[in-house]
Amino acid sequence: MKKSNRFGNRLLMALVFLFLYAPILILIIFSFNAGNSSSVWKGFSLAWYGKLFHNRLIMQSVYTTLIVSFLATAIATVAGTFAAIGFYAMRRKLRDSLVTVNNIPMMNADIVTGVSLCLFFVAFFNGWGSFAGWLNSIQSVIVLPTRLTLGFGTLLIAHISFNIPYVILSVGPKLRQMDKNLIDAAQDLGCTWMQAFWKVVLPEIKPGIVSGALTAFTMSIDDFVISYFTAGSSASTLAMTIYGMTKKRVSPQINAVSTLLFAAVLLLLVIINVREARQEKRAAENRINL
Repeated sequence: MKKSNRFGNRLLMALVFLFLYAPILILIIFSFNAGNSSSVWKGFSLAWYGKLFHNRLIMQSVYTTLIVSFLATAIATVAGTFAAIGFYAMRRKLRDSLVTVNNIPMMNADIVTGVSLCLFFVAFFNGWGSFAGWLNSIQSVIVLPTRLTLGFGTLLIAHISFNIPYVILSVGPKLRQMDKNLIDAAQDLGCTWMQAFWKVVLPEIKPGIVSGALTAFTMSIDDFVISYFTAGSSASTLAMTIYGMTKKRVSPQINAVSTLLFAAVLLLLVIINVREARQEKRAAENRINL
């Protein structure tokens, strides 16, 4: 009876994984197809990967995606780390309230976040146009542009805004695990607050910072909905370019670029999981030694 239940559970798990990953597996397989069909196999070939790297539109979108992801990750990591330290220094009741507010963007639907950011940018641009026109009319030393549009800048700001909560969520637990007396001890030994931060606090929370940065980069490089509403017509990420290509006849180049994107995200997730496993192992060893 137990063996049959075990076999049924394994069969059900196998069917669930097959349902989830079979479409991705088919996409990866046909990215190496020699023909341009998505259903008929005509032999193994890397031709579509070669054409992909010569496609100017796709390569430009890859460049934009990487630049936005790296910049958003760097800025969000710094801002999120200092925000987490600020939360850590607050009273518990206020901190819990702010942590709840911080968790809302992560649980909120992407389309709601994207539309709200788009409307915010449009409202800000309208107000900026009036302000710039008034300022230009009363002086000529500094001439401000009266018309701002959605583009790379708004796309970058949007990515930073939804990445910061993930960094805070990763750094916060490391701060709570840290001994509160370490900072006081460092300052008693002659360190300034900044020296104590660099030599004591930062090494203690470094694993959380790295995990938060990797998570932020993964979320940024994989985003479509928020980017679609905030990029305008002058900037396009890889996900947006792929979506535009699917409106016409699906090219095997889409299979190739999707395979590379899946491999990149999978690699980042593996790195994150390996780091977390090593951290847990080191923590367990430290507890045993103590």
